[in-house]
Amino acid sequence: MTKPKWNFDEIIDRTKSNAIKWNQEFMKEYFKYDDMLPLWVADMDFRAPNELINALRKRVDHGIFGYTVPPKSYYDAIINWFKRRHNWAIEKDWIKFAPGVVPAINFIIQYFTQPGDNIIIQEPVYYPFASSIKNNGRNVLNNQLVINDNHYEVDFDDLEKKCKEPRTKQFILCSPHNPVGRVWTKKELTEMGKICNENNVIVISDEIHCDLIFQNNQHIPYATISDEFAQKSITCVAPSKTFNIAGLKSSIVIIPNKILCDEYFAQITNLSIRAPTIFGAVATETVYNKCEEWLDELLKYLWQNFEFLKSFFADFHQNIMVFDLEGSYLPWVDFGKLGIEPKELDRIIKEEAKVCLDDGAMFGKSGEGFQRFNLACPRSVLQDALERITKALKKHIG
Repeated sequence: MTKPKWNFDEIIDRTKSNAIKWNQEFMKEYFKYDDMLPLWVADMDFRAPNELINALRKRVDHGIFGYTVPPKSYYDAIINWFKRRHNWAIEKDWIKFAPGVVPAINFIIQYFTQPGDNIIIQEPVYYPFASSIKNNGRNVLNNQLVINDNHYEVDFDDLEKKCKEPRTKQFILCSPHNPVGRVWTKKELTEMGKICNENNVIVISDEIHCDLIFQNNQHIPYATISDEFAQKSITCVAPSKTFNIAGLKSSIVIIPNKILCDEYFAQITNLSIRAPTIFGAVATETVYNKCEEWLDELLKYLWQNFEFLKSFFADFHQNIMVFDLEGSYLPWVDFGKLGIEPKELDRIIKEEAKVCLDDGAMFGKSGEGFQRFNLACPRSVLQDALERITKALKKHIG
């Protein structure tokens, strides 16, 4: 039997690496509890591909780390990756830098809207969307997702109503959606885009989880649907979730519209953040060129982790609903039918089970009673967390 090339079951001690995910002082400050097993922030506990480690080591061995611009090969790697994995023909001039997707969203809000303008999000959704809007003095409009037969769907009538409001300028699309795990179909994306275009609403498409797709689902970049969609959208991507390199601060903003692209570039140039760091550029080029096989094996492992989690909860209690995971490694679990008040549920998991999850309420009011898990860990760690949670819950349910 051939030995696996990568060992995703390996336990790697991150407690002394200043990792936010594992830092107990940070968790104490942020969640009010410590001594917890962390399955929260979207950060993987797997060792990076050897090809990446070797490339970074080679760059370190050079010994000089002055001001640097990304080479043509950096852009080629991005272009080739998105063509190969997502059938998206990106042009070099469309590609701009951001130190992260959340900073990029903040920049786009600041540059292309005014205080008091409306920006649409779809809760329950990644919580920095709402804070980015509010912190910049804009108004959040919530086009709340609806559950139909244990499946999240878009309320298109409500989206159209909110797009028609005079001061609505942008719509932040989460694709794939975090935390509900949806990979939007072409039909759904087309309907959302038609509504936005008809009302002159620019779409900011956060596609950071686009490489983490499971089973027969297919990620469709929003900008590939039509040239009209491309010209009225800004797409934010990164290798950070795919290859666990968020600490290298190298995200990508893709803007086909020349006017919007030039304005974005002018503004980030004014902030002196027009290019990635040396190591961010090296990492981006390396993972997109040399680490595709690692990703394919990772996806198999993550899916097995999801099936393990789903089976574990099904065996434990019929009233725990695990939503289908179409994309991302962050399953969305509904504990609402257990009859435990949402805040008490979160306390039980964090204080009694000693497991750190992201409370669903963080993602909007409609997330109350839910918890978001992080599957990107060795299966033994996941099993430990699930056993802790179910043992704690047994004391509170009939």
